[in-house]
Amino acid sequence: MKAAADAESTRLPSVELDEIPLMPVSVVLEKAQNVSHTRSRRAEPRAWLRAVVWLVDAGIHPRSGPTTLAVAQDLADRMDCRRGLVMYGLDATARRTGLSLSTVKRHVKVLRELGALAWWRHGSKRNLRLPGRAYTATATIYAAVIPMVYDAAMGHRLAGSGYEARVCGVTEAGRKRAVTASAARSPRRGIPVDNLPVDKSGSGVREPHSPGRYHQSPEAEVESGNNYTSRQRASRCTESPVPEKISSKGRGPRRTARQVQRGIWITRQVRARVQWAQGVRLRRLEYVLRPLLDAGLDADTIAAELHSWMLTWRPARPAEYIRIQLAKQTAAEHTATVLGTPDSGADDEAPGAFVAPRPDLVRSVMDGLAAGLATYSATQAELGLDDLGDHDAVADIAAFLGGSTAGALA
Repeated sequence: MKAAADAESTRLPSVELDEIPLMPVSVVLEKAQNVSHTRSRRAEPRAWLRAVVWLVDAGIHPRSGPTTLAVAQDLADRMDCRRGLVMYGLDATARRTGLSLSTVKRHVKVLRELGALAWWRHGSKRNLRLPGRAYTATATIYAAVIPMVYDAAMGHRLAGSGYEARVCGVTEAGRKRAVTASAARSPRRGIPVDNLPVDKSGSGVREPHSPGRYHQSPEAEVESGNNYTSRQRASRCTESPVPEKISSKGRGPRRTARQVQRGIWITRQVRARVQWAQGVRLRRLEYVLRPLLDAGLDADTIAAELHSWMLTWRPARPAEYIRIQLAKQTAAEHTATVLGTPDSGADDEAPGAFVAPRPDLVRSVMDGLAAGLATYSATQAELGLDDLGDHDAVADIAAFLGGSTAGALA
């Protein structure tokens, strides 16, 4: 186990410890180990690992050492590069580092007490009852954090406090320390470079590149004459005779961001209320509903309009169906506007006497009806069925034809 810890520690970045202050033991306990109460700031894995190396080498915690660095290296390898979050599994960490379970648990606790790890979410052994798995617990999630003691030693100036704090600059002492550390990492800086002469003896026996057709450029054709342009020629219209293409996006006024935001907000409510339209993408549905949205209708009115179509089936392409139906309604409204509507006041006038547009046709129809009723009455008399009533329809028609109506028909 010690050999595995030493091998892992060789991968860690080196940190200059020329100005490590002598500090008393100051461990982070209880609620301060949670993200919501920590005084340490969030960090990405590389900066966090440098801080852990410094904390261990500074001897701030009496139980920290190379094994702590091995556990920290394993956590850093699996961290989220942007937020510094890592899922912690005790068994898997012990298997990867070659340490025992109790050793891993002890040094993770050391990292928490150093202020270098904070609980993002506490794990639970309660079974999640996932389908297909006999037992599944909730993993612990740690957040990589850097304590204030490291920032104070490095001369970092912080903006904010707690987990959301960030480095906004360095103090004068921190700047001097960074310059000194940089010079120590580059011992040859400032020494002239003694480059050896380059041997070019072998380059003389090589053939030059073949010209090839890709290296041949056509000669420019220059017309003879002067470059004088007459005033008459310069005043010509130089516009291209080919008309410019009109973009399809240029139809109608350009929609503002507020209009698009309002349309998406209303369309989301409409899609939730209309079942057969719930499979359509939100932007596509907002595009086909723009005639209703531009009319100022709200979500309730648009949903009622779609429900009024009384669909008992689900369209294969709901967005296309809505577009066609709205186009039909627009065309019908345009036709009604062009043709006009009858004056509603004409219905209030009292009806006059009956005037037939073709009196001769009406008279022939009435004569045929009288002849048919006479034949029907004769047939009923032969069958003995004429005593069912005393009403004579033929006489009524004859009286109608011989009365005042007959004169109006003539």
